[in-house]
Amino acid sequence: MNKLQDILEHRHEYARDWKKRTGGRILGFYDVYFPEEVAYAAGVLPVRILAKHSEDFLTDRLMYGNCYCTRDMLNQFARGDYDYADGIVSVESCQWHYNAFDTTLIEKPELWSHYVFTPDYTDARTSKNVMRSELDLFRRKLGEWTGKEPGDEDLDRAIDVYNRNRQLLRRLYELRKFDGTPISGSEAMDTVLACQVMDKAEANELLEELLEETESRPPREDCVRLMLIGSETYDAALERIVESLGANVVIDDLDNGTGYIMRDVTPQRDRLMAIGMRYLLKPHSALKDNVWRRRPQRIWEFIEDWQADGVIIAKQIYCHPHGSDMYMVWNLLRERNVAFHTFERDTTLPYEETALGIEALINIIKPGMTRLRGQEV
Repeated sequence: MNKLQDILEHRHEYARDWKKRTGGRILGFYDVYFPEEVAYAAGVLPVRILAKHSEDFLTDRLMYGNCYCTRDMLNQFARGDYDYADGIVSVESCQWHYNAFDTTLIEKPELWSHYVFTPDYTDARTSKNVMRSELDLFRRKLGEWTGKEPGDEDLDRAIDVYNRNRQLLRRLYELRKFDGTPISGSEAMDTVLACQVMDKAEANELLEELLEETESRPPREDCVRLMLIGSETYDAALERIVESLGANVVIDDLDNGTGYIMRDVTPQRDRLMAIGMRYLLKPHSALKDNVWRRRPQRIWEFIEDWQADGVIIAKQIYCHPHGSDMYMVWNLLRERNVAFHTFERDTTLPYEETALGIEALINIIKPGMTRLRGQEV
């Protein structure tokens, strides 16, 4: 576990070392709807651009009104934290991610760039053909940039590596389904985020070691089990606050959590169609769950399968997609008598204020519980 946590904490150093070792190119991406397999097949390392708060004298002028996470992304490029990135790519996602992409290119025009249109209406009749066309264009543009257009064998290799990564991460999530889970929510989130900033082949080796070690751990003392819902996250600070209060986040509905690891690419003759269908059919965020509204039912299934006692809803400030659909999640939880706590956050978390709200939620839940070992209710 410490290896993956260390890579996440020192992700820029890892990327620079990877580039030095391999001589390959690095492509920064903003959203989990980015089809990483195509870039990886071209020998390019996709690295998720994660927010990290630091001194900022730039973004008020260029990105006023954006969420703080995307402003932090621009600030990191301006500071030189991502000096190893050879290019950046954006997909059709939230407007703040696109603003970060567009404004970064103003500040860093030397970066190679590309935009992949991922259909907002993923269920539409023509969406799969549009997605396949976008991936074909992206493959050809990568070929022009790198001098090597990925073929079917390259795509097969990338699909295998990425499918294996998702399968290993899902095994890690499965360990949190039952009482006495051997892994904490912060450990699981650190692991998922680390895999988004490193070579998946190397990540898979570390995940194999982690799973062997974790599955042999003795059960942890059982505690209040919480689900985390909301905007994307960039660290496990919230999970650590929960753990400091004697509870544990056992499952999430986050784009870069379950939204990143659920559903593999199903192999077929047309590799680009196979990759495109994975991104169209994976669990969707509030942004793209805009026709049939499947997300509330998925949240309820997670609550049942992972035996969550309550829910934390953490919305990034200025996150319009989650702000507009949050009322449906509230309705679901109220109808099914699930205790929940909602708050807004950015890339910094005031400990006392955040802990107070979560502690109140835990104290609401505890009197109705009968299973906690060694506790009277």
